Amino acid sequence: MNIFLIEDNLSIIKGLLYSFEKNNYRLIYKTNIKEAEEYLKTNTNIDLIILDITLPDGNGFEMYKNIIKKLNIPTIFLTANDEEDDIVKGLEEGAEDYITKPFSTKELLVRVNKILLRTRKNNIIHIKDLTYDMDKLMLYKNNTPIDFTPLELKLVNLLFDNIGKVVTRNTILDKIWEWTGNFVDDHTITVYLKRIREKIGTDFIITIKGIGYRIDEE
Repeated sequence: MNIFLIEDNLSIIKGLLYSFEKNNYRLIYKTNIKEAEEYLKTNTNIDLIILDITLPDGNGFEMYKNIIKKLNIPTIFLTANDEEDDIVKGLEEGAEDYITKPFSTKELLVRVNKILLRTRKNNIIHIKDLTYDMDKLMLYKNNTPIDFTPLELKLVNLLFDNIGKVVTRNTILDKIWEWTGNFVDDHTITVYLKRIREKIGTDFIITIKGIGYRIDEE
């Protein structure tokens, strides 16, 4: 997942680069409006923007209204100003969220995750010859639907819900217990994933040895 940060505070940039990379996000950043606008002219594969309101060469609100809003990219406003009027202004312009400095990186990540999950569910994901409809919970290969058991489908959806991130084997064990009330072991997970891969016929599920599984966007 590609996150675009527009922020001029180098300490914040450094901290977010580390935290987002650790959570399997690709963070691209620019430190002023001019550079950010130039970047957006040729780079539209952005899943979410974190936009500082006060930048060296202009106002983030204006940039959002004039440039970003037209691109329909989910945006979180980031600012040191916690006045209620500014919060309302940002949300009325169409921003997904608003967070004030100083802020918790963990809280920001939680908000980012929620927004991406919500916006991804309105999308259809394409990977190689596969298409996954997040709303219908249907996976297609060359436009032909793949028939899964209910539990297999839940596992496929779990991986797509966390696209670009590792889903640990422990998480999968917990989820199967939650869904079925049955205890399973590591071997059972291996069997389920093998069956899913055989039905798909394309190994787009990456095994992270000893840890879990991940689906990457193409």
